Amino acid sequence: MAIWKKNLYVCWFAVFIVSSGMSQMAPSLPLYIEHLGVHGAAAIAKWSGIVFGSNFISLAIFAPIWGKFADKYGRKSMILRASLWLSIIVTCMGFVDNVYQLTGLRIFQGALSGFQSAVITLVATQTPNEQVGWAMGILFSGQVGGTLLGPLFGGYLAEIIGFRATFIAIGCMCFIAFIASFLFIKENKIVINKQCNLNFHEVWELLPNHKITVCLFITTLIMQLSLMSIQPIITVYIAQLSSGTNHIALISGAVFAASGLASIISAPRLGKISDRIGPQKVLLAALIVAGVLFIPQAFVEHPWELGVLRFLLGLATAGLLPSVNSLIAQSTPQFITGRALGYNQSAQFLGVFLGSVLGGQMAGTFGIRYVFFVTAALLLVNGFWVYYTIYKEKFTVC
Repeated sequence: MAIWKKNLYVCWFAVFIVSSGMSQMAPSLPLYIEHLGVHGAAAIAKWSGIVFGSNFISLAIFAPIWGKFADKYGRKSMILRASLWLSIIVTCMGFVDNVYQLTGLRIFQGALSGFQSAVITLVATQTPNEQVGWAMGILFSGQVGGTLLGPLFGGYLAEIIGFRATFIAIGCMCFIAFIASFLFIKENKIVINKQCNLNFHEVWELLPNHKITVCLFITTLIMQLSLMSIQPIITVYIAQLSSGTNHIALISGAVFAASGLASIISAPRLGKISDRIGPQKVLLAALIVAGVLFIPQAFVEHPWELGVLRFLLGLATAGLLPSVNSLIAQSTPQFITGRALGYNQSAQFLGVFLGSVLGGQMAGTFGIRYVFFVTAALLLVNGFWVYYTIYKEKFTVC
């Protein structure tokens, strides 16, 4: 088996393990905050938002820094550093005494991580250009699969072994990813030269097409903002659609899972298609289809209708982030690929944070259905921008 393909499968396993571990926090975080002495629904909601969002803010700030170190010292070393730090920090979360300590550790978690960026950069730079799309799709399926199964497993663990032990278990999962990466990932030796010490302005000047790069970064931000603006209010929306039903949590979980399951199925296939026809075409089609599919979600009358539309949406959104990463990897010189993908991850995490905040505010002010309309408009406008900036431009592979 080729080294790049072996690395891909090991990275898929590591991403699946880490994504599963990180997403396990979601169902137990508010309950853990209450366990730490915060009482009252309003106070718990406030601290849940702070604890959840603080991680993404520090991730957005530090992702380019770890991207630079990945270019300088090697992508494998950054994968090992990040997975080891995650295992230590998350384990420490099981021993905190108050919500302030938990918030501090979440900030450190984001600041010292950079795991996803390093994995994406390693796979993107070592995979042959004609198969980058397929590799990004495979990697994305591992991330989505872990994110999908993590909350289910995390909720079960919290009931069986308790909140504190759940964090320790997540730390152990991250350590398994560290061991697997240490033993099985092979990377060519990084040659350190003056190009590894370039500042942001110098890196920017080396990018072959600034319009395309900016468009890709903004596309990532809008994509995450659009998807995350819906996430916090899905359960409330389902409750409105299911008046008189006592199984809101179960129905909400099924609707959440529908989108993730569709992405797992679709991502590798869309990756192969992007290798054949070009990732810019897949990106454009995915943006338009996703934008259109958000509109009917505002008019559904039953949860099953929403579930079907979310499944179709997952088929389309599986082509977004892998296509963006493929375009960045293929249009960026290899010695700055880590930093370019790091900047893109900053846009991604900023979009997650903004979407989580703005979606709830918009729903509270105008109503939940208007969130779907605004999200659809953002994706469709972004699609037109991608058409004129990337699709119609001559795309250069470095």
